[in-house]
Amino acid sequence: MSSPLRMASAIVGAAETEELGVIPDKSATQLHADAAIRAMEDAGVTNSDVDAVLTAGSPTQIAEYLGIQPTYIDGTSVGGCSFMLHVAHAAAALATGRCNVALITHGQSGRSRVGEGGRFGGGSTPSAQFEDSYGTWGAPSRFTVPFVRHMHEYGTTEEQLASVAVAQRQWATKNPRAMMRDPIEIQDVLDSRTICWPFHLFECCLVTDGGGALIMVAADRAKDFPKKPVYVMGMGESVEMTMISQMQDFTSSRAFVTSGREAFKMAEIKHSDVDHIMIYDAFAHLPIFAMEDLGFRKKGEAAPWFAEMKSAPGGELPVNTNGGGLSYTHTGMYGMFAIQESVRQLRGEAAAQVDDVTISLAHGVGGMFFAAGTLILTNDPSA
Repeated sequence: MSSPLRMASAIVGAAETEELGVIPDKSATQLHADAAIRAMEDAGVTNSDVDAVLTAGSPTQIAEYLGIQPTYIDGTSVGGCSFMLHVAHAAAALATGRCNVALITHGQSGRSRVGEGGRFGGGSTPSAQFEDSYGTWGAPSRFTVPFVRHMHEYGTTEEQLASVAVAQRQWATKNPRAMMRDPIEIQDVLDSRTICWPFHLFECCLVTDGGGALIMVAADRAKDFPKKPVYVMGMGESVEMTMISQMQDFTSSRAFVTSGREAFKMAEIKHSDVDHIMIYDAFAHLPIFAMEDLGFRKKGEAAPWFAEMKSAPGGELPVNTNGGGLSYTHTGMYGMFAIQESVRQLRGEAAAQVDDVTISLAHGVGGMFFAAGTLILTNDPSA
């Protein structure tokens, strides 16, 4: 039996902050507001129309700043995929009458650190107590560990890893808003500074400022708004662990597998139906893991697939067409930007527009394989 949430809601407004990259004159809250106001303008609504606020942190602060009196709030914060979960939660709230117009916001001064709190974690966390003493600290030396096992198990090479960055840079060269647009080759990636073997500088995400926001309504209202609606076909979410050393399998994320399976189950489609993919890429190995864990490629086959430039412009399946976190932007929690690009592609508004996109998948990670969220979106109201 079909899920009652399948095709029950739609994204009718989507926008990013006016600027992306280095924004030293706006706080994190101002970035939230900038994106939110632009998304409301995109949808043709005002703050008085909005009755739900969802954000990865304090919906109270955002609602107060924007002058919104909500009947539904959600502060779910599980890392960069939180916004995928917010879309799913807003869909449920809209379908059950908890709200009529939902606003999902993100704003982060990841580079300039204006109005940002302290960095996540601390001495009392499990990873600080049981992993830091072995010399790992932060994402570059911790998040990358599973890929070394992938290399051992499947013969994945440094050149194949580098190809992910090269393919995404090819997309970024077509995107005027991308922070990094100069073309690169495999050797350029391998020659860039080693951050934590086998990862080089160009295989690690950018650190930027910016934000984005979405407006959602019930599907039966979607055509009343000025822009082409983007319907939510499927959604999934999951978590695995709080320490990367406790992954059940270093070559696979159980959270990825679970969230992807649930999204495809709800969407009632095959993998071959997907025209376009956005994958959270804090590091270059995440698209490799996601393509395998989501079922688009068998284990060990994704890295050679990327190396053949199958995800690049002109390839068989476009992946990360805005340039991704490696070349477009990465404020710290990138999931919102993946959704934004899926929406643009489905509206036909993307800078590097792909022909005939009907179904797009946006997949995000939270923390370091700690959580995951998957959305399957479409512009076809009869899907």
